[in-house]
Amino acid sequence: MKRLLYALLLLLLPAGSAWALCSSVATLPAGFGTVNSTLVRTTAQTASTTNAGLQCTGSLLSLLSSTDHFYATITGSSSGGLVGPTGDVIAYTLYADSTTSYPITRGVAFDFARNGILDLLGLLNGTSPKAVPLYMRTVVGSNVAAGVYQETLTVLWNWNYCSGIGIGAICLGRDIGSGTQTLVVTLTVSNDCQITTPNINFASAPVVAGFGTVSQSVSLSCTKGSAYTVGLNDGENVSSGRRRMKSSAGNFLAYDIFKSAGTVRWGSLTTARRSSSDADVNPGNGTGTGSQVFNYNAKVYTDQTTPPAGSYLDNVILDVAF
Repeated sequence: MKRLLYALLLLLLPAGSAWALCSSVATLPAGFGTVNSTLVRTTAQTASTTNAGLQCTGSLLSLLSSTDHFYATITGSSSGGLVGPTGDVIAYTLYADSTTSYPITRGVAFDFARNGILDLLGLLNGTSPKAVPLYMRTVVGSNVAAGVYQETLTVLWNWNYCSGIGIGAICLGRDIGSGTQTLVVTLTVSNDCQITTPNINFASAPVVAGFGTVSQSVSLSCTKGSAYTVGLNDGENVSSGRRRMKSSAGNFLAYDIFKSAGTVRWGSLTTARRSSSDADVNPGNGTGTGSQVFNYNAKVYTDQTTPPAGSYLDNVILDVAF
C-alpha cells in the first residue's frame, strides 16, 4: 500500500514544476538624493527601492490565474508626502513599475499579480530569492525650504496564489500569507538661486569725465526661507582697490560698482557683500518664486588719466553665499 501511494505522488509532481514561498521581509530605504529647490519645483524627480517588503522564490509565471493575488496596501503620513524641517511638503506618487505606467493609490490595495507586473519583475521565476521593487516620482510645483524631507510608509502585503502545479494544471497547494513592513523615503533639498545679471555698458566718451553713471540692478530668486549674501569679486584687473577694464592693447580704464545709489563699493568679503535683508525690492529671506532686487550704480573714476582709445572690457563674478 505504501508503494502505491509513493507512485501516485510521483505522478502528481511532473518534471519542471516548482514550489514558491513568499515572505514579508525588511525593506530597503528609497532616496531621491540631494536636489536643489529649483529642480524640486520645476522637474519631476525619481527614486526607487529594490525591496518593498515582499520576497519570493520559485514558481511558474504562466500559471498565475485570476484567483492568484499579491496585494500591497501602502499608507503614509497625513501630509501625503515628504515633510521637511519647516513643515513644507513635497508630494510624490508611488508606482509599481519603472515606466510609471501603474500608479499606486495610497490606502487602496494594489494587485501586483495583474497587468503582467510580476512577469516583468521575474519575481517567481527561478530559485533565487527576489524582492518586489517600488518606484516614486515627485509632483512638480513644490516650493519648499532647504532641508531633509522624509516620510515613513507602511506597506501591508497579502498574497494568495497556487504554489505547486500537478498534472492537468491541478493546484497542489496555495501559498497564503501577509505581513507589514515600514519603508523610509527621503529627499534632501539644497539652496539655490536663479540670477539675472545685465551687462554694464558705459558707452563711449572722448575723456574719462565724459562717462556717465550706469544705474541698474540684479535680480535673484532664491530658495524659500533662505538668508543669503551677494558678493561681487574684483574682476580680472583690480589694482589699488579699484576694478579696471582692459583693452586689447593692454591699457586700463578704472571703474567701480557701488551699492544701491550710494558710494559704498560692492565687494565680495565680509561687510562689502550685500545681505538678502538689504535688497532694494522685497528685502528679507528668499521666497522661492518671487524676485529680490539689488540696485547698484557703476562709475568710471574721473581722477585718472584718459587712456588711449579702444574697447575696454572686464568680467566680474557675482556669488551667493547661504
